[in-house]
Amino acid sequence: MKFSCPKCKSKIEIQKTFNKKMHVSCSKCGIEDILEFSKNPDEVFLEFLERFDKGLVTEKGLTEGLTDEGIIRSEKEIKEMIGKTSPEKFIEKILFSKKDFISDYKILKNSEPKMGCKVEELGLNENISDYLKELKINQFYKFQEDAIQEIVFGENIVIEAPTASGKTEAFLIPVIEKIKKESHQGKVFAIFVYPTKALARDQFPKIKKFADKIKINVKVFDGDTKIEERREINDVPPEILVTNFDVLHYHLWHQTKFSSLLNSAKILVVDEAHVYSGIFGSNVHYIIKRLKRICNSKLQFIAASATLEDAKAFCEQLFGEKMQIIKGSGKKGETDFVMLFPSLRTQRKLMVELTKKLTDKNHKTMIFSNSHLNAELLAMQAKKQKINIKVHRAGLMANYRMSVEKQFKEDKLQAISCTPTLELGIDVGNVDCVISSTIPVNRLTQRIGRAARKGQRGYAFLVLGNDPISQYYKNHSDDYFEDVEKTYIDPNNPFVEEFQILAMACDKPISKHELKEHQEVIEHHIIKENVIESNNRIIPNFEKINLILNDYSIRGIGKSIDIFLNGKKVGDRTLPIALEELHKDAIYFLAGSRYKVKELNYPEKNYAKIERIPKDYPYYTKSLTEEWPTIETVFEKRNAGGIEIAFCKLHIEKKVYGYVNIELGQEVTQGQKVMLDKPLEYDFITKGIVFHAPRPLKIMNESEDEEYTEASGYHATEHIVIEGSNMITGGVSQDLGGISLGTSGLIFIYDGAIGGSGASKALYDRFEKVLERSMHIVKECPCKNEAGCPRCTFSYRCGNNNEFLHKYSALEILERINNGEKTELIDPVEGDKPLV
Repeated sequence: MKFSCPKCKSKIEIQKTFNKKMHVSCSKCGIEDILEFSKNPDEVFLEFLERFDKGLVTEKGLTEGLTDEGIIRSEKEIKEMIGKTSPEKFIEKILFSKKDFISDYKILKNSEPKMGCKVEELGLNENISDYLKELKINQFYKFQEDAIQEIVFGENIVIEAPTASGKTEAFLIPVIEKIKKESHQGKVFAIFVYPTKALARDQFPKIKKFADKIKINVKVFDGDTKIEERREINDVPPEILVTNFDVLHYHLWHQTKFSSLLNSAKILVVDEAHVYSGIFGSNVHYIIKRLKRICNSKLQFIAASATLEDAKAFCEQLFGEKMQIIKGSGKKGETDFVMLFPSLRTQRKLMVELTKKLTDKNHKTMIFSNSHLNAELLAMQAKKQKINIKVHRAGLMANYRMSVEKQFKEDKLQAISCTPTLELGIDVGNVDCVISSTIPVNRLTQRIGRAARKGQRGYAFLVLGNDPISQYYKNHSDDYFEDVEKTYIDPNNPFVEEFQILAMACDKPISKHELKEHQEVIEHHIIKENVIESNNRIIPNFEKINLILNDYSIRGIGKSIDIFLNGKKVGDRTLPIALEELHKDAIYFLAGSRYKVKELNYPEKNYAKIERIPKDYPYYTKSLTEEWPTIETVFEKRNAGGIEIAFCKLHIEKKVYGYVNIELGQEVTQGQKVMLDKPLEYDFITKGIVFHAPRPLKIMNESEDEEYTEASGYHATEHIVIEGSNMITGGVSQDLGGISLGTSGLIFIYDGAIGGSGASKALYDRFEKVLERSMHIVKECPCKNEAGCPRCTFSYRCGNNNEFLHKYSALEILERINNGEKTELIDPVEGDKPLV
C-alpha cells in the first residue's frame, strides 16, 4: 500500500531499522520520524500522522537521534574519513545520504610495482626476447625477473600477486625458455592446470599466441575437446598442455592413451592455487601425488595465486614439496572503497540501489552475492528497476553462462549478478565497479581486482548484511582488514584417501613397499576385494572399482539432482543441499526466474521436474530440517579457556521434513509450516568439533520455562559461534553446519562437505578468538528481543526456522566461557531434541 506525505503529498517510505524501530520519511520534502516497531504499516502511518498534526515531525530534527541510535554516521565523522581526498559527486551523495551507516571510506591505491632488469639482460632465447620487444615489453617487473630466474634454475615456486599484474608471463616465459633449451618437441613438457574449463579456455588464446610466435605447440584438453582434436593431441603431443584436475583424475585412473602422454611431463603449473581449498584441495593433493608416481622425471612445481594468508605453507601442503615464495604487486588505477551497513533497509535493497546509481552513469558493474538464492533474488529486484542485468552462477548451463560473459564484454549488458564463479580471472571485458556482500578481505581484493584494469578510476562497495559478522564489522571496520582468509585443506581426509588410493592402484599397480602411510586403507580395500595382492603388487579389481569411482567427484560435491523444465535439462544441484531446495512444491530460482518443483525423484533416479509460476507469485520457500550427530572417532582434545573441546569424526543423519513460505521483499514467514508427506533423508561422514557449554543459570532462574531457556540458549550459541567464526577462520561459516542437543549443553559444529573439508579444523585451531568475538556480537547488538535478531542469533541456514533461540541466555553462556568457567565433554543422550 502507498502512503502519501501529509506535507507535500509525495510517497512516504516506511522502513524497519536494524535495531527494531520504524523509520518514516519523505525523500521529496525531507520530513522524517522514528517510531516504535510494529508489524502493521497502517498503524505506523497513523501514529506518524498524529505526531505530524501535533508538530512533532520536522525536516531536520532527526539527524542527531539517528546518529545516537547508530543508524547513520555524523557528517563530521564522514568528513574526517574523506579527509583530503576528492570523491566524485555521486559517491559524495551516497556517503551523505543518511540512508545507511558508512562504516568506512578510503581510496585504495596499489603501490607501484618494483621494476626489474631489462629483457635482454636475462639471456633468454632470442625468439622470446624479440617477441617481447614486438609487444613493447622492454623491462620486467622485479617479481617476474625473480620468477623467471628461479623457474629456469628448476626451483619449485609460488608466485603471489594481484589480479592483472603479469603472473601468467612470469611462469609462461621461463617454461617456454626451458622447452627451447631442452629441445623437448613431440612430448608433453609442461601441464598448465586451471580450476575450471571456462578459465582454461579463457587463458588459452593468450598462452597460444605467445607460444606460436616461439614455435611451441600448445593445446587445450578438457571435456569439451572434440574427437578430432583429441586424436591430434594423442598423435602429436603438444609441449604445453592446458587442462584441469578433473580431466587428469579421470584419464589417469582409466589409463587412457591421453594419460600415457603425461609420463614425459617435467613441469606442473597450477594457476589460481588459492581455489584448491577444502575437499577439492584434498583431492588435488592426491592427484598431484599420483602424477609424481607416473612421471618419468621428477616434477617441478609452479603455483600462481592471489593473496593468501600463508601461500608458501598452503602450497607446500598442496604439493607435498618445499616451495619458494615470490611476491609481486599490480599496477592499477585508484579505487574508491565504501563499506556500508544497511540500517534502514535490507542488504539486497541497498545493493540494488547502488547498482541502479552506477548503471545510470554507464558504469559497468559486477554484483557478487555469496549464494545462488541471493544472486537470483538480487537480479529479480534489479530488473524491476529497469536495470539491464543477468545472473551468472554455478548450476546454470555452460552455454548460458558463456552468453552472459559475451554480452557483458560486448557492452550489451550493464550488470552481472554473480556468485564467486566470476571471482577468477575470466575475461568479461572492462569493469568499472564491483559491489560485494560480506567476504574475507583477500577475496574482496580479488573481486575488486576485476574493476579499473585499464587504469581508470574504479568503485568498490562492500555491503554488510543482516548477520552477526556484519553487525561486528559495522562497529569494528579496522578488524575487517586484519581478518585475512585462512585457506585450508585436509590431506588426511579419510573419505578422500579411500577413493584416491583406489584411483592410484588403477593409475599404476602399487608395489608392496610403496605408500606405507596409506597401509591401513590399502588393507581395507584388500579385505573388500576392491584391490588384489599379486606378486608383491597391489592391482585393481576394475569391475568393483568402476562402480565406486564412476560416481565420485573430486570437487567433494557428491551426487547431483538434475533439473528438468518441459523435458529439457536446465541445471543441476548437488546433494545434500538439493534436498533442501528441490523438495516437492519448493520454489526454485533459476537464471532470474522462479519455478515450482512438481516432482522430485530421489534417491532412485535423482531428478527434479520444475514448472513456471506467475511472475507476481509473492513467496519463495525455506526448508525445515533435523539432524543427529554421532561421534565415531576423537582425533584431538584440548581446553579452550576452561571448556573442553574435541576435534572428531562424525556421522551426520540429516532429514528434510517440511518447509515454510517466505514473502518476497519482506523476508518474513507467512502461514503455517507445511510438512512433507515423506521426509527426505541423507546421511554422511564428516569431521567437526564438539564442546560442552556451561549452563546459563542466572537467566534460567529468572525464567518461567527453564528447559526452553536453556535449550534455546545453546541453540543461539551454536548460531553465533558459526557466524562469529566467519572471518577469523577465513569465511568458512558457509562450509559449516551446527547442532545443539537439547539441554545437554553439547554443541556440534561440522564440515558440510562429505569426509570433511578442513573448515572445522580451522575453527578448532582458533576457537578462543571465535568465542571472544561471538560474545562481542551479542553484547553490541542493540535489539531487545528475547530471541535476538538476524544481526545476533538468527541464521539464514537454520533448519528450525530460527525458533528456540534465546539471546540473553546465549550471552550468559558466552560470558561464562570467556570468564574461564570449566566444563568437560559428556556423552549425548538419546531423547535430547536436536536444534540446527
